Amino acid sequence: MTDKTPSTRDIFNNEDSNKTNNPHIDQIMSARLKRRGLLLGGMGAAATTLLGAGALSGCATASTAGAGGAAAASGVLDTLGFAAVPKSLADKVIVPAGYDVQVIYALGDPLKPGVTPFKNDGTDTDWDWRAGDHHDGMEYFGLDANGQPSANGTKRGLLAVNHEATTDQKLSSFFIHANGGTSTLPRPAAEVDKELSIHGLSVVEVQATAGGWSYLQASRYNRRITPTTEVMISGPAKGSEYLITKFSPDATRARGTLNNCGTGKTPWGTFVSGEENWFGYFHRDAKDDERRGKKDKQVAALIRYGRPAGAASRHGWESAGSEDKYVRWNNGAVAASSRADYRNEMNTFGYVVEMDAYDGSQLVRKRTGLGRFAHESVSFAKPVAGQPIVAYMGDDSRGEYMYKFVSAAKWNPADANASNRLAVGDKYLDKGTLYVASFKDDGTGQWIELSMNNPIVAANPDFEFKSDADIAIFTRLAADAVSATKMDRPEWGGVNPRTGDFYMSLTNNSNRTVDGDMGADAANPRVYSDMKNGKESKGNVNGHIIRVAQANPADTAFKWDIYLFAAEADADKSTVNLSNLTDENDMSAPDGLAFSAATGVCWIQTDDSAYTDKTNCMLLAGIPGKVGDGSKKTLRYKRPDGSEKRVDTYVGKSQSPDILKRFLVGPVDCEITGLCETPDGKAMFINIQHPGENTPMAEVGNPAKYTSQWPANAGYGAGKRPRSATIVITKKDGGVIGS
Repeated sequence: MTDKTPSTRDIFNNEDSNKTNNPHIDQIMSARLKRRGLLLGGMGAAATTLLGAGALSGCATASTAGAGGAAAASGVLDTLGFAAVPKSLADKVIVPAGYDVQVIYALGDPLKPGVTPFKNDGTDTDWDWRAGDHHDGMEYFGLDANGQPSANGTKRGLLAVNHEATTDQKLSSFFIHANGGTSTLPRPAAEVDKELSIHGLSVVEVQATAGGWSYLQASRYNRRITPTTEVMISGPAKGSEYLITKFSPDATRARGTLNNCGTGKTPWGTFVSGEENWFGYFHRDAKDDERRGKKDKQVAALIRYGRPAGAASRHGWESAGSEDKYVRWNNGAVAASSRADYRNEMNTFGYVVEMDAYDGSQLVRKRTGLGRFAHESVSFAKPVAGQPIVAYMGDDSRGEYMYKFVSAAKWNPADANASNRLAVGDKYLDKGTLYVASFKDDGTGQWIELSMNNPIVAANPDFEFKSDADIAIFTRLAADAVSATKMDRPEWGGVNPRTGDFYMSLTNNSNRTVDGDMGADAANPRVYSDMKNGKESKGNVNGHIIRVAQANPADTAFKWDIYLFAAEADADKSTVNLSNLTDENDMSAPDGLAFSAATGVCWIQTDDSAYTDKTNCMLLAGIPGKVGDGSKKTLRYKRPDGSEKRVDTYVGKSQSPDILKRFLVGPVDCEITGLCETPDGKAMFINIQHPGENTPMAEVGNPAKYTSQWPANAGYGAGKRPRSATIVITKKDGGVIGS
C-alpha cells in the first residue's frame, strides 16, 4: 500500500489545540492559590477542595468485591481457544478457523418499507431512512421472541450504531455522489443534504435465523438521528448564554449529533455516544475575532477547541445556501446578537448524548455534565447500591486528558428496570462532579475536581469561569487550569469485569518528544522513530493502553500502570516493544477497546497508518491481568546537549501469544471499530469503517482503481464502491466467541 494525500478526515482527526505548558499540579496549587489569596486556611484545606476528601489518604488498590469493584464475570475465560490470525494485506475480513463472518448492515441499506434497495452508484436518495456512513461505536439491546425489550435476548435485538463521518477528500463525500461530488465552494445543496444525512446515529433490528443473522428493514424500532434532528440540552449547561442560538433562544434545544465515535451502555439500559471531532465542520472567517472583540472569552475558547479565525470547514456545508440548515455551520458572530446567528452553534456539540434505543418517541439528550471535548466512548464502573454512578471518558486529541464523572445521586438497583429510561438518565447524569486525571511518576495519580468548588478553577487568571455551566462548556480550559496530564490521544475505554480496573487506549502522539511541552513522562514514556516505506515518523508512533485501579471508583486517588505497549514484533525490546509482542500479537494504534461481559476478554481494535505497509487494521483478544502485575521500567533518552533523561514507567506483564493474540484482520484502508455481543457471548458484532478511503477521488467511476471493493467482493450488495458495514461473527460449533 502507498501513502496518498490525506483525506479531510485525517486532517480534522489530528486536531492539535492544546498549547498549554502545564506545570505540575503542586506548582499551580501554590502559585495560583497564593496569587488569588484563596489558601482557605492553609494548603491542606485547599488540597482537600481541589482533589477531594480522599486525596490526602493513602493510595487506593483494586478490589474484586469492594464497594466499587466489579465482581468476576461468570464464564470468564482464562485461555484463548483459537489460533492467531496472521497479518494480512488482503481485501477481505479474515477470522480464525472455526468461525463464520457475515455482513449484515452497510451504508445505504434501507430502514423502512418502500425505500428502494441501495444501488451504490451515487444516485441513491431517501438518506434519512438509510444506514449512515462510517459505522463506529455500537451497542446491542436485546429483544424477546415477541419483539419486546429483554436484557437477555440473544436471537433478536437492536443495534444502536454511530455513523461517525464519511469518506471524503477535498470537501466532498465522494463515494455517495455519482461523479464524486463538488470539491470547490459553494457546495450544491443536494450534495450537502446527503452528507448531513449520512452522519449521526441509527437503530436497526437484527435477528438470527437458521441461515445466519440479518437486519429487518420493516422493524418498528428502526430509526435515524442526523445532524438536523431536534435534541434536548440537559445538565448544568442548559440555558447557558453560550448555548443561545437563533434556533434555540432559551438554550434548551439544539439540532443533531455529529462525528459520533465511541459508545457506552448505561446501567439503566440506554445508549450513550461521544461526539468527537465536530469542530472541523464549522467555518469562521478571518474577521470574526475582530467582530467579537478581543475581550470576548469565546475567542480564547474557540482557539482552544480548534477554530481560530479564518478556519475553513471540513465540507463547506455553510456555503450551500441561505436556508437555516446550511447557515448554522457558519460559526461567526455575523448578526447583532447570539439570538440572531449561530456564533454559539459549535458550543452545542462536543458532548455525550444519550438515547433510548427502544423508544423512538423521546428526544436524544446532550448530557453536558459529562463535559465538552472530543469524546470517545463512555465506560461505566459496575453500579453498587447506595454508591454513585461513575463514568470514565477520554478526549481524543494529541496532548488531551482523561476524565471521570461521579453522579450526585446514589444508585438504586430498581432503576435498572425503569420504564422511562431517559428519566433515569436525568437523575444520574445531569448532576454530579467532573474530574480530570493527573498521573504521577510513582505509579499513583489523582482525579482533580473541575467545578466552582475548586479554587484553582474558580480563580483561574487565564479564563474566567462564572459557573459550572461554563466549566461544562469550556471543559478543556478548566482542565488546563489544574494542569492535568497530557496524554497520547485518549480514545476508547473499558472496565475489566473481573477486577474493576479501568483501561484506556492511547492511540499515538506525533507531538510526544523527549523534553518540552509534551516531554516523555511516566504515563506516556516512549519517544522513538518508526520507518514506513522509507519515511520516518517520530513520537509515540504505535500507542499504548493504560489502566487505573481504585478500591472505590468514586475515590480521587488511584494506582496505574501500562497494560500494553503497541509495537512491531521486531522493534527494540528495551525501548519500544516493552510488552514483548510477537508476530502473533503485534499491532499499532490501539483504538477501540471493550471487555466482553460474557467472557471477560479484552478486545482491542486498531486504527492505524504506521503499520499498514505490513498489515491491514485488526482485532485482538487479550486475557487481561490487573494493575501491578508487571514491573517498573526505566527508559533512557539522550538530549541534544549530551545529557541523559531517565523516565520511570510501570509495565504490565509481558503479552505472550497465550494471553494476547490476533483474532481478525480487516479489508484494505479500513479501521476496525465498534464491538458488542449478545448476552451469551455467542454472536459478536463488529464495524468495518471506511474501507478504500485512500482511493483517489478522481477514480470514483473506475472500480479497478478502488483500493478496496469490500463488502461487494464478499457478496454483499450492489455496485463495487466500498462501504462501511457491520459484520457478525459466530462460532461454527455454536460456542462462545474466543473460547
